Amino acid sequence: MKFNSIAKGAFVLGATLLLSCSSDDDTTPGIVEPATYNFTRNNESTVSFSGQTTRILMAEELAAAFLDPTATEAELDAMFAHQQGDNDFSDADLNASDKNILSKTAASRDFFFANTVASADIKADYQLWIANQVSEVFPNWNTDATAGQAGAIQEAGGGPVRYVNAEGVEYNQLFTKSLIGALMLDQALNNYLSSAVLDEADNIENNNNGITAEGRNYTTMEHKWDEAYGYFYGTAADPANPNATIGQDDGFMNKYIGRAENDSDFAGIAADIFNAFKLGRAAIVAKDYTVRDAQAEIIREKASEIIGIRAVYYLQQGKLGLEAGVVDYASVFHDLSEGLGFIYALQFTRRPGTTQPYFTKTEVEDFITTLVDTPQNGFWNVTPATLQTMSETIAAEFNFTIEEAAN
Repeated sequence: MKFNSIAKGAFVLGATLLLSCSSDDDTTPGIVEPATYNFTRNNESTVSFSGQTTRILMAEELAAAFLDPTATEAELDAMFAHQQGDNDFSDADLNASDKNILSKTAASRDFFFANTVASADIKADYQLWIANQVSEVFPNWNTDATAGQAGAIQEAGGGPVRYVNAEGVEYNQLFTKSLIGALMLDQALNNYLSSAVLDEADNIENNNNGITAEGRNYTTMEHKWDEAYGYFYGTAADPANPNATIGQDDGFMNKYIGRAENDSDFAGIAADIFNAFKLGRAAIVAKDYTVRDAQAEIIREKASEIIGIRAVYYLQQGKLGLEAGVVDYASVFHDLSEGLGFIYALQFTRRPGTTQPYFTKTEVEDFITTLVDTPQNGFWNVTPATLQTMSETIAAEFNFTIEEAAN
């Protein structure tokens, strides 16, 4: 399978901030943790992440277009690499935007500023998956999928129809789940929460002196932190209190924070992430950069863990399906395609206290080869033993067990 570009060629304030604080109940000396993500200056909000909301909405429309067999490669490419004013989306505001998905994919300061070759390779993977969906899957929309033959395959009991390539991969699931890593996670963890971005140029001095960005009500440092927040909560019904609807607001990071939160083994993770975001933002207002950076590390650890959890979850779901008396291949392929996307996203995770992912790009490519390229006809012949071994390898790097992730 020509799976990726490399193979083709060879990731009020809302509460008062105090400079000194004697209450033993305060979680952080010097800062009263705000109740919500609500920050103001001169009675006007200082919170802004409209660009992140825009890109999430663009990604939602592009994901839906993967299931429109009348769409052309040029149309899907244009949605991915949108140019301002082009009529690529159903939403006029998105068409008018100067934002796009491509430019922020695998584009973080910490991971890709000095590694433009890897960034280009990853961007090319996404463009290849678009091309493959159009050239392999769309022409076989009404063909029954079989081993080695792209087409449609329905889940048992009249369930959903899945549209797969010759190896059983749903490109739409691969594209969208991996984008959680390459766009949302990478931009948040490795770019906007990076000290290289937060403290760039005179950001510290300006933040210390309350000097706002030109024409804006926020300091540059405040805004950068908000942009990270936006990739997690930018579509929330109430962005200041997003956990009220966590998991319901979009199909990307928000959705899977909710999925983890709804698993009793990981209950509390949504609050951990949100609390770190709002305390870190409060710390910026209080000019406490040690507390700010500690919250960034919490966010990195918890958000990365969610990617690992979902990768193992879907591998285990696929394993259970293959071990059934009668294998529902459509269901198995759907689980494994989602898992493949989360596996791809692992290269954009971030080990706390380091500038390294939990799994490197090379390790991720090896996982993909093991799942898709090594077995004859890919998912049609991958074994439960392979899925178990890979689950063990991934879980071993995180603070959870296979059993916790799998339920």
